[in-house]
Amino acid sequence: MTPKLVIFDCDGILVDSELVSNQILVENLAGHGLEISLSECMDLFVGGTMLGVKSKAQSLGAILPENWVDEIYAQTYARLKQGVDPVKGVVKVLDILDKAGIAYCVASNGSFDKMQITLGQNNMLQRFENNIFSAHELGVSKPDPDLFLLAAGKVAPQDCVVIEDSISGAKAARAAGIKCFGYHEHNDGAALANHGAILFNDMKLLVSLLNLPN
Repeated sequence: MTPKLVIFDCDGILVDSELVSNQILVENLAGHGLEISLSECMDLFVGGTMLGVKSKAQSLGAILPENWVDEIYAQTYARLKQGVDPVKGVVKVLDILDKAGIAYCVASNGSFDKMQITLGQNNMLQRFENNIFSAHELGVSKPDPDLFLLAAGKVAPQDCVVIEDSISGAKAARAAGIKCFGYHEHNDGAALANHGAILFNDMKLLVSLLNLPN
């Protein structure tokens, strides 16, 4: 079935920002007493909100200041402004969706400011226009299904698909009754599959998975 609406996550799906953002997080947490590797950081924190990251990091022994969320956002934004590429192959997917007349949007636990930086420098911000949904602005975040349901609007869940790379996103999609395709560029995808995601590791494959004209 070809979907009526495709809901994209942002980091790691539209823009190749996950490794950069998590490396900054690794370095920051090391300065606050928590030493973890990049792979551990991604396993622990990808897909979470920064408030959630703060709480989990503190539970693991990080000693974080009250203003830590502002601190890590400032560091992350500064690095992302230096340049971040779109995920390989995703621009072609958007082109095919446009040609087929299929609607799409982005729904992210990240802030709108962050998406303005990353999508803005890759000529994607205007493609999504008013179809950008941020947990920061809406007050609901994955794995709560409401972020995806708000993004879906009047389109029924069974007519939507979600493109995700995080466990929290896969959980949210399942809870919303929306089919999830899990992109696993940096791991085997087993954790995504455990939460119902259909796996793929190359954006070229998404065209056929969504039954789109090539």
